[in-house]
Amino acid sequence: MSDNKIEIWGAETARTFRPIWMAEELGLAYRHQPIEPRTGETQTESYTALNRKQKVPFLVDGDMRVSESLAICRYLAQRYPNAAVHVPQNLLEQTKEDEWCCYIYGEIDETALYVMRRHGDLAEIYGAAPNVIEATKAYLARHMDVLAHHLEGRTALMDMGFGLADIMLVSCLDWAVFYQVDVPPSVIAYRDHIAERPAYKKAMAVNYPKLFGGAA
Repeated sequence: MSDNKIEIWGAETARTFRPIWMAEELGLAYRHQPIEPRTGETQTESYTALNRKQKVPFLVDGDMRVSESLAICRYLAQRYPNAAVHVPQNLLEQTKEDEWCCYIYGEIDETALYVMRRHGDLAEIYGAAPNVIEATKAYLARHMDVLAHHLEGRTALMDMGFGLADIMLVSCLDWAVFYQVDVPPSVIAYRDHIAERPAYKKAMAVNYPKLFGGAA
């Protein structure tokens, strides 16, 4: 349990879900500030003073200020280690975790799912582009094949067990399912297994209060 007053800012997106889930896995006490992107809440004077990027998620932990979901999750896991989340113990484990996290964030999140969000949910800002969405789905299918091959019969991405890379991936798989992307059976089985974790369920309720009726 943290002795510091931790605040996690952001709600209603896959990216804001990640640090909330990590905090729940670690058993941390935190204050959740459920502001959303593109509602004007990130552009207030008070929030901009905290985070000039005007983005969520954002973490405050004492004097520590950090943005970006991957960086926040890694900070929490290493600052407040807990047996529930495996933290790499040597250079090899750290390198393999970095490899997976970079792949998930770069290829699946930013290059695929967020492109679909831009030209679907946010079409009024970025423009509707059905052809881009279809091409992106085909691109994402290639990476689902990579995941399907790796995850066959596995319950975690890495041999060391559940960790940061799993939080990154499952948040993206939930996003993909919501966008009706074809996810292979072995990947769904992996995702469904992890979704039974109590911390995952708690974090879902915290991050998506509209979906869960404000349940905590």
